[in-house]
Amino acid sequence: MDKKRAFAYINNYQKKNYDRITILVPKGRKEQLTKISKENGYRTLTEFINTCVKKEIERTRRSKRIMRIQGLQKLTLLDYPGKVACTVFTAGCNFRCPFCHNASLVTHMEENEDISEKEFFGFLEKRQGILDGVCVTGGEPLIWDDIRSFLERIKDLGYLVKLDTNGSFPGKLKQLIRANVVDYVAMDIKNSKEKYAQTIGIEDYDISNIEESITILKQGLIPYEFRTTMVREFHQKADIEDIGRWICGASRYYLQAFKDSGDLIQEGLHGYDKRIMDTAAQIAGAYIENTAVRGIE
Repeated sequence: MDKKRAFAYINNYQKKNYDRITILVPKGRKEQLTKISKENGYRTLTEFINTCVKKEIERTRRSKRIMRIQGLQKLTLLDYPGKVACTVFTAGCNFRCPFCHNASLVTHMEENEDISEKEFFGFLEKRQGILDGVCVTGGEPLIWDDIRSFLERIKDLGYLVKLDTNGSFPGKLKQLIRANVVDYVAMDIKNSKEKYAQTIGIEDYDISNIEESITILKQGLIPYEFRTTMVREFHQKADIEDIGRWICGASRYYLQAFKDSGDLIQEGLHGYDKRIMDTAAQIAGAYIENTAVRGIE
C-alpha cells in the first residue's frame, strides 16, 4: 500500500474518536498504515489520520461539486412543519458527526447508487398539486456548487423548499435566501461552542461560520428553526444552557431525541429518556420561548 492508497483508505474511516480506528481497521492494514505514517514523518498514526481528514476536506472545497442525489422519501408529514412534502437526500458532508444517522451518505458516497435529476424532477412533476413542498437534506446540501440552480428548478415547479443545513456555508445560505429559492431553513446546532469541534468530528474547527449563519437566520428574513440532536455521550445539561445563551431570542428551537438508525459513523451511542429531554427543554426554554422536544413519546 502506497501513501496515496493509504489516504483513500483512511478517508473511509473519518471519525473524531481516532482511537477507535484501531478497532475498525484490520490488524494487518493498521500495521501498513502505521509504517507509512512513520515513513512520511508523522509521529503517530492518529496524526496521520487527522492529516488525511483535513486534506479530504480541503480537496472537497477546491473541486467543482455537482449535485448527487442518493435518497428520496416520497411522502413525509413530519419533515416540513405544517406541509405535505417529500424529502430528497443529497450525498456528501463536510462534517463527520459520530451520531450522524445517514452515515452511508457521508462516508460511503462513492459506493451508493445515484438518483438522476431526470428521475427526481420527473417524480416532482407527477406530484404537482399533491405535495406542498420539498425538504432538501443530506449529508450537507450546501457543499454542492449547483445547489442554487437545483432549488430554482424545484421552485419553478411550484413547490415550497425547506433546507436542512449544518450552517457551515453562511455565504451560500445568504445567497439562497436573497434569491428567494428557500422558504424554510432548519439549521443544526451541534453542541455548545466549546464542544463543537469534538461533536462534528473535526479538530480545531473554527465556528465563526456557524455564528454567521445563526446571525443570518435570526434576522428573520424567512421562517427558520434551530435544532440539536441530544446524545448522551456528547450533551450534558451545561451544554444545553450554553446553547440557549448562544441562540437566545431565536424563533424556534427543537431538541431531538437520538435514535440509533443502524447507519451511524460511530457505534455505541445512546439517547436520553423523555424525562431528561423535557428537563433540557426547560433549560433551553429560559432563553428561547418556542422550545420543544422532538422524536420521543
